[in-house]
Amino acid sequence: MVICLRASASLFRLWPGPPVRRIPLHGEHQPENAPACTLRNTEMALSLERVSRPFVVLAERFYPDPFVFAIVLSLMTLGLAIAVTPASPLEAVAIWGEGLTGFLAFAMQVCLVLVLAHALAKTRAITRGIDGLARLPATPRQAYALVVALSGVASLVAWGLGMVVGGLAARAVARKGRRAGIALHFPLLVASAYAGFVVWHMGYSGTALLAVATPGHPLEGQMGLVPVTETMLSPANLVTAGVTLAVVAFVCAQMSPQPGAELLVLDEPEEEVVHEEEGAPVTLGDRLDRARWLYSGLVLLVVIFLVSWFSGKGLALNLDIVNWTLLAAGLLLADSSRHYLALITDASRSLGPIVLQYPLYAGIVALMTKTALADLLADGFVAIASPDTLGFWAFVSGGVLNFFIPSGGGQWAVQGPIFLEAARELGVASRAVVLGVAYGDQWTNLVQPFWALPLLAIAGLPARAIMGYCFVAFVAAGLCLGGGLLVVGAG
Repeated sequence: MVICLRASASLFRLWPGPPVRRIPLHGEHQPENAPACTLRNTEMALSLERVSRPFVVLAERFYPDPFVFAIVLSLMTLGLAIAVTPASPLEAVAIWGEGLTGFLAFAMQVCLVLVLAHALAKTRAITRGIDGLARLPATPRQAYALVVALSGVASLVAWGLGMVVGGLAARAVARKGRRAGIALHFPLLVASAYAGFVVWHMGYSGTALLAVATPGHPLEGQMGLVPVTETMLSPANLVTAGVTLAVVAFVCAQMSPQPGAELLVLDEPEEEVVHEEEGAPVTLGDRLDRARWLYSGLVLLVVIFLVSWFSGKGLALNLDIVNWTLLAAGLLLADSSRHYLALITDASRSLGPIVLQYPLYAGIVALMTKTALADLLADGFVAIASPDTLGFWAFVSGGVLNFFIPSGGGQWAVQGPIFLEAARELGVASRAVVLGVAYGDQWTNLVQPFWALPLLAIAGLPARAIMGYCFVAFVAAGLCLGGGLLVVGAG
């Protein structure tokens, strides 16, 4: 007989997420009317030499909410600015306050990526595709590896799509596994989805890679243009992305709980697909809302624009083009304008925490850049670099800065000038520095909860539920990404 452990409100705040319940692994009887509950100190014997166990326990007990994490980072950055730069306390506070609005335009782009990608992922075609793939795993380890792969591939297409597909895949695999009698630990499934996100900056929506390929970018006078064929589509980047994703999938699979371990499992009905409202149109407005010809006109306009863009400029990608690509795909797969609006409304529910935190991170970026904190950090790494290791130290520097500046484009604006000057003096190709900063940005996302917010909103779990597993994936990914940059060397 299974005894539910007392839930701790400080451990798992699952509302409004899906219900979960504890079951024993492999065959122990579970009563039909077993109540939903959460587990605090789950005992697991992990096949990966139990290496994740202490990190899981520490994260469950001590990891704060992402909003609290942002507040702590703000205070820490303010203290550092006052302590190690000439800025006085009042000057530092003024810099922080004036910087709060610095990300408004970029925040809108980010919100569009998330909403458009979520709407695309919830269309019938994509949902059915995810559900079909979710039936493939025959063992728990296959399930965790599949979620990593689906999230990673989607993240290479667009980072917002990766977050949404990862969350939906984790839930779909959990449901299908439960029906097939495969006991799966839901927090590890969600952590696997976030782990796949570690390759996003190597793909189609990689902001630093797109920025340096765009004519007129701020550092063009210093480095010229670096086409995506030398970064995103280069053999070194593609191989490193593939190896990293494979290794992370293997690591997540090896963290699968052993027989007899207590699990936190998803206990919910099949995923509901967002449909447009039923009933025949009764007014002219209703008819226009459901008019396929009018809706198709918008689809045609977006597609014509994208075809014109790519035929005239090739792979000159930026965040706007990524957004309009997601818009076109979502419009094509939705049933009507009313249906697409329903998908967008459903997608917008996860934006609140992100909108709230972006001003805080904008203030942190202002402190890092206008008080020379970022310069001091980057200069320290440049000082110990050689031609063969400059890209690697750009990676490490980018990983550290990502805690304070969780934006690939923002990090490149800060680190780019310093590392490009060092690259010029050491005879290193610009692409090595660009790849280093990009890899560092995506790497420490695994232990920086900001970008996990959309995924956590879909899964209904707090950040502390997954961060212990993510730390193990973070170490494995760091070895792969850092090793890839050492192979690239001077470019």
